[in-house]
Amino acid sequence: MTGSTPPWKRRFTKRDTPREADQGPDGPNGARDDERGPTTSGAASLEPAAGRGDLPGPPRDDGPAGRRRAAIRDRARAGVRKGGDRARAGLTYLTDRIIDLAPRVPVRDLATLRRQFPGLGPEQLADRLVAGAAKASATVGAGVGAAAMLPVPPAMPTELAAEITGVAAIELKLIAELHEVYGLRPPGTLKERSVAYLNSWSGERGVDVTKPSTVSSALNSRMKQQLRQQIMKRLVRDLPNLLPFMVGAAVGAVMNHKDTRKLAARIRADLRKHQVPWDALGPLPALETPPDALDMDRGPKELGP
Repeated sequence: MTGSTPPWKRRFTKRDTPREADQGPDGPNGARDDERGPTTSGAASLEPAAGRGDLPGPPRDDGPAGRRRAAIRDRARAGVRKGGDRARAGLTYLTDRIIDLAPRVPVRDLATLRRQFPGLGPEQLADRLVAGAAKASATVGAGVGAAAMLPVPPAMPTELAAEITGVAAIELKLIAELHEVYGLRPPGTLKERSVAYLNSWSGERGVDVTKPSTVSSALNSRMKQQLRQQIMKRLVRDLPNLLPFMVGAAVGAVMNHKDTRKLAARIRADLRKHQVPWDALGPLPALETPPDALDMDRGPKELGP
């Protein structure tokens, strides 16, 4: 319109001035009182409210169903504790049983072995000993597996214990005679040598007679712990022997044969490092015969508990 003021020259009135952000009592970054809500201190507490009856509390388990659940939990915990105590007691009993059997294992000295296997060198003689022990341990495994053809659950621990002790006696005899063949008889009495052979069986290694400090003549707590671990390992490996319908007999025979050969291979590898030739041994005293020697031709149940 002619004579009107151009827009860029117009002056803003107080009514047309752009409205700025509200300046609340708490500064330019605060909100208006009607947006903040009522407060007394201006800061919210992070502590949990105490004595609030309108808040949900922890679920209560005071009813009959809750008491039944608690009783079931208590019985389950007691059963686990009792099972653990029985397992430890069983391991302790087997450990003590094998410790008692070790001095009763009959061992042939080198002179007797050379008379029984004439014309054989150390390695050939050791091979014959390993083959015989592997066959004997396989027979024990097959016998226990056959006895478990119709498994009776209460008799299963007895079957396993009989197999463990029977195979342990066979392998202890093998270890002792391998030490004779390689000219590394441990020093000491019958009981002290039995402790050395037990340590060799539990650790699956040969006795280093060149270091007398490593040949312990007494069973300490560490050796007993190692012996219990070896027995536990054997128990776990022997569980398939309890399969019914003669399957356990075949499995037990194969596994025991393999385990005895594996143990013998480790023992012989250690003994070869310190082997003493026969011509350097000189005359050795004959080994004493245990007064109550085990009859190794009897079945595993006679050797076991």
